[in-house]
Amino acid sequence: MKVTSELTETQFHQYVDDILLQIEEKLESLEEDLDLDYENSGGKLDIEFADGSKIIINKQEPLLQLWVATKFNGHHFNYVDGKWIDERFGDEFWHFIEQAASKQAGQLINFK
Repeated sequence: MKVTSELTETQFHQYVDDILLQIEEKLESLEEDLDLDYENSGGKLDIEFADGSKIIINKQEPLLQLWVATKFNGHHFNYVDGKWIDERFGDEFWHFIEQAASKQAGQLINFK
């Protein structure tokens, strides 16, 4: 997989901040329907589900990667051709995060 090398640190921070904000806005709208809690602190978003499990999304600035830890596994996403792609499995970030959050919440969550 070819990682886009033209991504600057400024772009990296902006892209990841945009993702975290979009997820937060969606979680805020779902908060009453789902028993969950979330906190964004310094480029790290923690989402805690009713069963106590978490998804943690954070910036890995030195590598210009977006890291996601779920109760099942950890994933590292690289910015490739305008999308964040899992370096091991090739899954696109939005597809992955919707599946992971839905699985941990026990119901469908759509972030887009």
